[in-house]
Amino acid sequence: MKFPVSGFFLFLGLLGATGHAAAQMAPAGFVLTDATLRADVARFNALDQETVINYVPNAQAADWLSQQVPRFECPDSALQHTYYYRWWCMRKHLKQTPDGFVFTEFITPMKHAGSHNTISSALGHHLNEGRWLQDPQYIDQYTKFWLFADAKRSAPKLHGFSSWLQDAVYSVYLVQNNKQMVQELLPALNADYKLWEKERMLPSGMFWQYDVKDAMEESISGGRKVKNVRPTINSYMYGNAKALTAMAKLAKNDSLQRKYAAKAKQLRTDVQRTLWDENASFFKVQYEKGGLCEWREELGYIPWYFSLPADKPKYAKQWAQLTDEGGFRAPWGLTTAERRAPGFRTHGSGHGCEWDGAVWPYATTQTLKGLANLLTEYKHQDGMSKQVYYDELRKYALSHQKNGQPYLGEYQDEKNGEWLKGDNPRSSYYNHSGFADLIITGLVGLKPRPDNVVEVVPLVPPGQWDYFCLDQVRYHGRLLTVLWDKTGQKYGKGAGLRIFADGKEIGRAEKLQRVTAKLPG
Repeated sequence: MKFPVSGFFLFLGLLGATGHAAAQMAPAGFVLTDATLRADVARFNALDQETVINYVPNAQAADWLSQQVPRFECPDSALQHTYYYRWWCMRKHLKQTPDGFVFTEFITPMKHAGSHNTISSALGHHLNEGRWLQDPQYIDQYTKFWLFADAKRSAPKLHGFSSWLQDAVYSVYLVQNNKQMVQELLPALNADYKLWEKERMLPSGMFWQYDVKDAMEESISGGRKVKNVRPTINSYMYGNAKALTAMAKLAKNDSLQRKYAAKAKQLRTDVQRTLWDENASFFKVQYEKGGLCEWREELGYIPWYFSLPADKPKYAKQWAQLTDEGGFRAPWGLTTAERRAPGFRTHGSGHGCEWDGAVWPYATTQTLKGLANLLTEYKHQDGMSKQVYYDELRKYALSHQKNGQPYLGEYQDEKNGEWLKGDNPRSSYYNHSGFADLIITGLVGLKPRPDNVVEVVPLVPPGQWDYFCLDQVRYHGRLLTVLWDKTGQKYGKGAGLRIFADGKEIGRAEKLQRVTAKLPG
């Protein structure tokens, strides 16, 4: 039986609702059972041929995910069930190796991969998703694999692609609160930053990269052999320097803290001065030969992933292109180049890893995280709203299908949703993006912090939902619940937005608004 685009999610919604009614009570102190999770997994398993089996087979997926992932419930079946589908897919990529646990990117062996079929291009996405697993060993060992085991190879692969590794490691700390881990990794992270400076830094202090080494091959601005100054790697290095500043402070290394604070400040200034196009109101690639790219690319939103741009109206103006159909808005998602560009969808073959306009979940993840930062940290938002975030996140969720069945691939046609490598086994379950983190930190709005405060800034539009619940979230050694119940009748915990730690209420608000609460001592 096949389902139309939304029919699959409707089916799962009915199945999940039936299971929820028949389920036993939620664990003491919590709200949600694992009935929806288990119903979804059963459906995903039934549709799957399981040609590759790694650490957690399909038969054990429901039990493992029940132990590891936060529960999520909302009235939107597409968002709710894509949330569990993405966890189900990521679990497929977990491997236990002699070098510890790792996550792969492709489910099939790749010639350009390193040990255990690992590839570093989506490492930041992997860490930001995986930090929400209950057991920290998987992400901790994976991080150490890249910093220590890979470094011992005759040809290390970590720098095969640009990455925001330091930023992601600090993001993991903000959830786990494991100071010892930061202290253990800091020397290696410092050495890694220095190596990037040696390999890719220009005399100007900015960084260059080939588009293919940004994991963005066949872009309208780039080239596999062209050394352009790109918003990608420069934003990553800014984020990494900022994270190293924070981690050095944790380790009480004053000289390292001052060093990276200065680097971050200078990079921020340089990106805004060098890569901003005043006429186009957009951050762009600077060509090796000089001058900025003639056309806008989605990678221009990456600076907001790291909150790099100053809070000024001229920078916020860039976001108008997100909802412009001549810009990046398309029926199946956000395009990687502006649709009005003459070079749109002309550089690739249509089935050859083109970043000249096709929709890539990798980029969608970065852009939506940047949009969430704009909406929660900036005063100047230029027409962006919670509704824009919700609509694009929902469109992203709905894109997870092929022939009416759940699917996650490499990249899509922006008009009809065709997965452009959809018939290639390597494309299935492609672990090259994020989704759960966009639900947790974006839509629900749990903002990880270094202090003992829980901060929630929901991006659910007013009046959109009568309820939602994010439950059993491991955070700073506690288990959090964040719920919205318009009437108080859905969950029986009272009306409004409520935050619980280990089953005890610590914060509340009558409306969907920013709430802060202290964790119990």
